[in-house]
Amino acid sequence: MISPEQTGVIIMLVGIYGLMTKRNPVKLVLSVNVASLGLVLFFVGLAYSPGKDVPIMPTEPVDPLPATLMLTTLVVDVAITSLALAMIMRMRRENQWFP
Repeated sequence: MISPEQTGVIIMLVGIYGLMTKRNPVKLVLSVNVASLGLVLFFVGLAYSPGKDVPIMPTEPVDPLPATLMLTTLVVDVAITSLALAMIMRMRRENQWFP
C-alpha cells in the first residue's frame, strides 16, 4: 500500500511537471496549487502517529501543530490563488499578456 508521504511526493512532482511544461498563466497557477497540496499531504502524512488520541483530554495525544500549520498553509494558498487569478484576468483585460 502506498503511504501518504509517497502520494504527496508524487502529487508534488505532478505540480512541478506542470510548472515546467505549461505556458498558460492559469495552468501555471493551478500547477502551483497542485504542488502545494502535495506538500501539505506529505507533511500531514509525516505527522500521523498510529495509536494516538485526539488532543482533547487524551492519555497519549498526537501533536496538533503539524495539522494546524497545514490548515494555515491551505488558507494562504487559497488567498494567493485568488490574487494570482485576479491579476491574470486584469492583465488579459488590458491586453498586457499574450500566452
